[in-house]
Amino acid sequence: MAMRRTQFLLLLLWLLCVYAPTCFCANVTYDHRALVIDGKRRVLISGSIHYPRSTPEMWPDLIQKAKDGGLDVIETYVFWNLHEPVQGQYNFEGRGDLVKFVKAVATAGLYLNLRIGPYACAEWNYGGFPLWLHFIPGIQFRTDNEPFKAEMQRFTAKIVDMMKQENLYASQGGPIILSQIENEYGSVEGAYGPAAVPYINWAASMATSLDTGVPWVMCQQENAPDPIINTCNGFYCDQFTPNSKAKPKFWAEGYNGWVLYFGGAISYRPVEDLAFAVARFFQLGGTLPNYYMYHGGTNFGRTSGGPFVATSYDFDAAIDEYGIIRQPKWGHLKDVHKAIKLCEEALITTDPTITSLGSNLEAAVYKTEAECVAFLANIDNTSDATVNFNGNSYNLPAWSVSILPDCKNVVLNTAKINSASMISSFTTESLKEVSSLEGPSPGWSWISEPIGISKADSFSKFGLLEQINTTADRSDYLWYSLRIDLEDDPGAQTVLHIESLGHALHAFINGKLAGSGKGNSDNSKVNVEIPIILVAGKNTIDLLSLTVGLQHYGPFFDTWGAGITGPVILKGLKNGSTLDFSSKQWTYQIGLKGEDLDLPSVTSGQWNSQSTLPKKQPLTWYKVS
Repeated sequence: MAMRRTQFLLLLLWLLCVYAPTCFCANVTYDHRALVIDGKRRVLISGSIHYPRSTPEMWPDLIQKAKDGGLDVIETYVFWNLHEPVQGQYNFEGRGDLVKFVKAVATAGLYLNLRIGPYACAEWNYGGFPLWLHFIPGIQFRTDNEPFKAEMQRFTAKIVDMMKQENLYASQGGPIILSQIENEYGSVEGAYGPAAVPYINWAASMATSLDTGVPWVMCQQENAPDPIINTCNGFYCDQFTPNSKAKPKFWAEGYNGWVLYFGGAISYRPVEDLAFAVARFFQLGGTLPNYYMYHGGTNFGRTSGGPFVATSYDFDAAIDEYGIIRQPKWGHLKDVHKAIKLCEEALITTDPTITSLGSNLEAAVYKTEAECVAFLANIDNTSDATVNFNGNSYNLPAWSVSILPDCKNVVLNTAKINSASMISSFTTESLKEVSSLEGPSPGWSWISEPIGISKADSFSKFGLLEQINTTADRSDYLWYSLRIDLEDDPGAQTVLHIESLGHALHAFINGKLAGSGKGNSDNSKVNVEIPIILVAGKNTIDLLSLTVGLQHYGPFFDTWGAGITGPVILKGLKNGSTLDFSSKQWTYQIGLKGEDLDLPSVTSGQWNSQSTLPKKQPLTWYKVS
């Protein structure tokens, strides 16, 4: 009997060992040199891939290409307005499936830095804040304000709890090794006065109280309180110094390129310069840089910030908007990463000794009993140089760093590219050419949008309404409609003067387009004077105001506003007088009729498919497959 009991207990113990869930839990801390994972300092290389700027089908391929390029960590923001578009109603599906994305990173064997914020900036609509937040009584964003702090804590805790439930923190065996609270607050902190520091201290305390088991960071926050790690953003962060000797030197955003605005130039950053910046960061004591972006992707739908941030968020990244490796950027950075990893043991063991090799020339040496690593830098951006180091001669091209993992042999110079170049080409097709492509003719179809008020939910108010408060961002469009009755012939020189906070507008007189105006990324305001023709008797003025991405950055950006706030004045009447319509009773319509029809996905029966497309007909929806 005792033998049977012993055999049963042994069998039970074996079953528990075999079928018990395995937990590869990691203890993540930091010291003055690096992130420390399970007691070992790590040199880590990170890159930004924002999950909603690509599709779930793309995620595994993008993450694998990042890993193949030498990355250890994927960084992403969490976008509050994507996940809670209506207060209390959550969306974590499709491109918003955050858990699926984090698990895809884990499957690839990479770590993740989760920048919860929840303010993101990121050139994302309204900085990532849901617009309903703006309507909470007494609220003021990003300051020591109780209604705001309550909502910020609630959402932050929800994301943390979601990650915990899926065991996604490193302390639970998951990939998340860092989290971020707030974002780039230091650049706007002064505008918030004495309430700013209490807010930052509260945000730090709130975040650490959530007990994630991993460190928290704040980027561009010189006064980040302990134990929060303050980090650098910029094109170069080699000169950055943390606010405590106990904190490591991290680079949260190293820019591959820059943001594309509608009508603006496409930004390119030569990979030689980016590689130089990264090598200099490691040369002077850095241990965790992050490429912003490693894959930029696309601002789908109405997610672009603004005003006038483009649909493309390519950012001249190592993986382009479409998920294609960009050469030589991807390949050269991969070579840089390989060279840095050869130096890891020395980098994590000691601090650098910096010596001058001449004007704009320097050496940084990491030396231990077993290792010697050197970085030789020429920080003159025009002249090559030859330097002597440890009895050997080395050529340093202008604005370059040479990496010597053994203090003797150069394995890489940042200015010398060994990767093959590849230039993507795009072909532009006319409408006629598109229809004649091989295979079934796709065929264009169209629907006209009514001019002026066409929906039953229109309403009237005296005066001109600010657009964002009126639409609550349900649409980019707001109609302002006015009927006027002129007793006499107004004359032929009448001009309609319109002032708007932006971002664009179209003016229709008696159903006909009279003129348009638009702002730009530097100044979104629109002031136009449009010659118009009115008649004696009844006339209709219909003004269509458009937003092109809501403001995403700056102090008090949620109060900047948009739309036609006036004045709207009729000038040049025959008798020399003017008419100010600003305080008249206007009729308003939020959105377009086509939006209510869910164009372009509406059934084909409502589309006109005649062979001749309408010309010079404003407000027309077009569709082609």
